[in-house]
Amino acid sequence: MKLTVNGTEHDLDVDPEMPLLWVLRDILGLTGTKYGCGIGQCGACTVHLGGRAVQSCQVAAGDVDAPVTTIEGLGTPAAPHPVQAAWIETQVAQCGYCQSGQIMAAAALLAEVPAPSQNQIDDALAGNLCRCGTYPRIRAAVRLAADKLREG
Repeated sequence: MKLTVNGTEHDLDVDPEMPLLWVLRDILGLTGTKYGCGIGQCGACTVHLGGRAVQSCQVAAGDVDAPVTTIEGLGTPAAPHPVQAAWIETQVAQCGYCQSGQIMAAAALLAEVPAPSQNQIDDALAGNLCRCGTYPRIRAAVRLAADKLREG
């Protein structure tokens, strides 16, 4: 099967029922996408599928029908995505485990809704849990990233 991940097409010999999460982590070595719960409840494995935020533990590799973007493909250390830059600026992370999923969910929201309300931010990130409780900083980072994106 062919999958396009972070702009690179991969020809993979995997079971079509294998969760996308395991393809990303175990086959392609993209470990920024985290395994959290495996049942679609925590959001640590959030990636973009055709620009839409999805929990990769719940998507079978054979069902992938659009390009996949992981945290590794969102930005680079030298040129971070505005959401990543806002995360750093507001010092969101504590343990950091959930952050790649949080960032991917936030980036998908801002691509769709450039000036989200607080309720829209909360709704978009409702499926992404943070055990450290950094929700106030996460919300502040999303608002800051929205401002940065609108400023261009």
